[in-house]
Amino acid sequence: MAEPTPPVLDLRKICVTFAKPSGEPFPVLANIDVSIQEGEILGLLGRSGCGKSTLLRVAAGLIRPSSGTVSYRGAPLVGPTEGIAVVFQTFALYPWLTVLENVELGLDALDLPTGQARRRANAAIDVIGLDGFQSAYPRELSGGMRQRVGFARALVSNPILLLMDEPFSALDVLTAETLRTDFLDVWASHQLPTKAVLTVTHNIEEAVLMCDRILVLAANPGRIAAEIKVPLAQPRNRLDPAFHAIVDEIYSILTARIAATTDPHGRVPHGLVQQLPEISADRLGGFAEALAASPFDGQAELPGVARSLTLQVNQLFPIAAALHMLEFAELHESTIKLTAAGRVFAQSGTDARKRLFREHLLHFVPLAAHIRQILDEREDHRAPRGRFEFELEDHLPEREADNTLRTAISWGRYAELYGYDDRTQVFTLDHAAG
Repeated sequence: MAEPTPPVLDLRKICVTFAKPSGEPFPVLANIDVSIQEGEILGLLGRSGCGKSTLLRVAAGLIRPSSGTVSYRGAPLVGPTEGIAVVFQTFALYPWLTVLENVELGLDALDLPTGQARRRANAAIDVIGLDGFQSAYPRELSGGMRQRVGFARALVSNPILLLMDEPFSALDVLTAETLRTDFLDVWASHQLPTKAVLTVTHNIEEAVLMCDRILVLAANPGRIAAEIKVPLAQPRNRLDPAFHAIVDEIYSILTARIAATTDPHGRVPHGLVQQLPEISADRLGGFAEALAASPFDGQAELPGVARSLTLQVNQLFPIAAALHMLEFAELHESTIKLTAAGRVFAQSGTDARKRLFREHLLHFVPLAAHIRQILDEREDHRAPRGRFEFELEDHLPEREADNTLRTAISWGRYAELYGYDDRTQVFTLDHAAG
C-alpha cells in the first residue's frame, strides 16, 4: 500500500513571541495548526494585527517560530528554501531594472546558465500576461502590471508552494479583479508546477472567490477562530446564494469577535483600555449618517452595507468596532444597528454631535477619561505623551500602543476634551471646552 502523500506544508503548535520595550514577552501567535494539501488554495483571513503576515513569514522560513514545528513536504523547514516563493503586498521592483531583469532576479538563488534563466523568465512573463513588456521599466507600467511582474518573479522559480501576502490590496478594484481572475485561470489550467497556495487577505469576498478553505484568525494573540470550507466550483459567481451564505457566515464570525472584544465597559488587565480602532470621528459620523438614512434606516447587514458603501473589511470593521465601543451602535451576528444615541449622533449638527461624542468618549473610552483626569489633576494642566505611552506599552506592542494613542488624541481633539501639541508632544487643556 502506497504511503500517503505528506502535506505540502504543515505547521504544528506554532507560537511566535516578540519582546516589549520593557523586555517582557508579547505573544503574537499562539498554538497555530495549519496544514496545506496539494491542489489547495488556503486563505488566512482576519482583521489587521491578528498575525496573518507573521504566520505567512513563518511558512516561508523567513521567521523562526518561538516554538512549534514547520514541515515542508515532510521535511523540517528551518529557513528559506527552494520550492517556496512569496508574492508581497507591495511591488518591490528595482526601478533601474527592466521587467525581464526584475523577473530574472527570482532565479538568482538557482544559479542557472544565462540562456536557461532567460528562457524561464520569458515563459513566466508570458504566463502572467506581460509578453511584449520585457524591456519596459517599472515606471512605465501601471500598478496592476507592476504587480504582474511581482507574480512572474515569484513563479519563475517554478515553486511548489506559493505564498501571497495581500497581493491585490494595493490595486484599485477593477485592476485587482482582473489580476485575481487571471491568476485563477492560470491555476485552474495547471500551467504552473505550483501544487498549493497560501494567501493572506482582509477581503472576505476575495477569500470566498479564491480559496478552497479559509482560516479566520483572531487577535491578541493570533489564533485560529474558525475554519470555513468553500465547496463551490470555479469560476465562482458573486450572485450565487451559496456564495452569499459563506460570505455572511464569515461576517457573523468576525462580528461576534468584535462584540466580544470591544465591550465599552470592559478593560484589559491592570485597568488599561483596550486597543482603539484607527478611525476619525468624522468617518464615524459619515458612516452613522449613511446607516441612519434610506435604505438602511438605522440597521443593516454588514455584507450589504459594505457593498453599498464600497468598503472592504479592513475599512468596515474598525468603523463598526468604534461605533460599538462608543455605544452608538450594536453588533449582532452580521448586523449593525444604531442605538438611540447613535441615531441622535447621526442626525445632529456639528456642535451637538461634538457634545454627544464627548459624553460617550468620557463614559466608554477609559483612556480618554484617564488622560482628561490626569490633566484636571495637574496644576498646569499639562502632561507629556510619554507618560501615557509608557502605560500602554506595558500591555500592547509598541505599534499598537502608538496607534491607540493617536486615536485617543484625534477623538479627544474632536470632542474638545483636551488639546495636544504634536511639536512638543504634550497634552493640554488649553484648547478644551472646559
